[in-house]
This record gives sequence, structure tokens and C-alpha cells, in this order.
Amino acid sequence: MTEMTCMKEQIVEELKRVEKEENVRILYACESGSRAWGFPSKDSDYDVRFLYVRPLESYLSIFDKRDVIERPISNLLDISGWDLRKALMLFRKSNPPLLEWLQSPIPYMEDYTVAEQIRRLSPLSFSPRSCMHHYLHMARGNYRTYLRDEQVKIKKYFYVLRPILACEWIEQHNTIPPIAFQALIDEFMPVDSELRKVIDRLLHRKMAGDELDYEPRIDLINAYVEERLGCFERIAPEASAATFDQDEQLDKLFRAALTEAWRMT
Repeated sequence: MTEMTCMKEQIVEELKRVEKEENVRILYACESGSRAWGFPSKDSDYDVRFLYVRPLESYLSIFDKRDVIERPISNLLDISGWDLRKALMLFRKSNPPLLEWLQSPIPYMEDYTVAEQIRRLSPLSFSPRSCMHHYLHMARGNYRTYLRDEQVKIKKYFYVLRPILACEWIEQHNTIPPIAFQALIDEFMPVDSELRKVIDRLLHRKMAGDELDYEPRIDLINAYVEERLGCFERIAPEASAATFDQDEQLDKLFRAALTEAWRMT
């Protein structure tokens, strides 16, 4: 049995425990973060994210229930989830983390139809402007925090490059960017370019298990990052902003998910 198979069994077992302890039904669960993006280290955490619903009476109470479930990080597991109602409210605003979860290449649970229904609606809710702002904020924050000194936390280059390339995708294609880092870099960086060669070597080291802690900054990548950040800071405010007008459909989807989840138990 492979390590991934063993971990998947452990993750599903933990998710079932969450269902029992919290009295919820998990509608969808997946891997997010570096493993889903395609550049995990050997010791990368498993970043598990899920969508859930509580029993119907919880939504009819005058008292608000917490709409997030989180478990303490342990044994390489980082598990948290959103109530479906919270998720759908964020979906209306074209929330990039949720859109990424829905296209994760590593699903753990999908016993109900709601995730696929949301996927089908995703093109209608996609807002190039809000998504570009999200990825730009992520890239800019990681770059300023980790990559501007003489010695930098070198693995953070991937947490800047990926959102920059996601902005490139949005600007070029006006669609939800793919989750895989490889798909993004293949689209925008020729394999024979010096920048691509440097990034590929760094990626190989990361996935081979090199420490990738503090090292001298890589000026070629820094120059690219600074140029693209400046470009997208100018472009993002002018990107189109979709207006989601399917609220009635989301209400129906939410009610159907409640019925499906609790009728099937």
C-alpha cells in the first residue's frame, strides 16, 4: 500500500470522525495547497478542505452556528471546512480558494451531487477582477515578506510564482486558472528560456526533498516577479467584474443539498 493510499484512508477516517462529532454531513472534501498545486515537498502537510451541511433545524434556529470547522494540525494533517451556506455566499463573489477546491486533482469525499452542481455554475460566477486581485494580493504579500532580502526563504518563490501565473491566465484567457502549477508554467514560460530553467531546477530540488530554507535570492526570478507585479497592479482594476445573478438557483441548490445529505443517511 502506497503512502498516499494510507494517508487517504487516514484522512477519510478523520473526516468521518468530524461528521460524527459535529453532527454534520460532509458533501465534498479535497486536497488543497502544494500537493494539489503539484509542487509538494516530501514533508508537506496534507491540506484537507471540505464543505458540509448541518441538520435542517440548525438553519431554522434564531441562534447562529459557527460556519467553519477546524481541527488542530497534527500528523501532517491540516483539516478545515466551510458550511455550505458560507461557501455559496463566497461563491457569489467568485472566491478563488473555493474555485480551486472544486477542481482539486485529489478528492477525498464526494458522495453527493452539490460539488458538481457548483462546478457547472462556476463560469457564471467567475469575476476576473476579484480573482486577479486575490492572486495579486497573495503574490505581493509573499514576495514582500519572504523574498526581498539578500537571504530569502527560497521555497516561497513558488507561492509567488503560482499566483502571478494565475493572473497571467486570467488576463490572457478570462477564465478560471488551472490549479496545477505545471499547466500554468507550461502556458507562459518557454522551456528553453533561462528563467524557466532556473525555476525547473528549483522545482526539482523542492520535490526531491531538499531543505530549501534560506539561500541567496535569485535575481532573475525577482526581476520577473517585480515586473509582473507592477503590470498586474495596473491591469487588475480594469479587469471585468462579473455580476452573479443566479441567487434563486443557489437557494434551490442549498435546499436540495440539505435534502440529499440527510435523506441518504
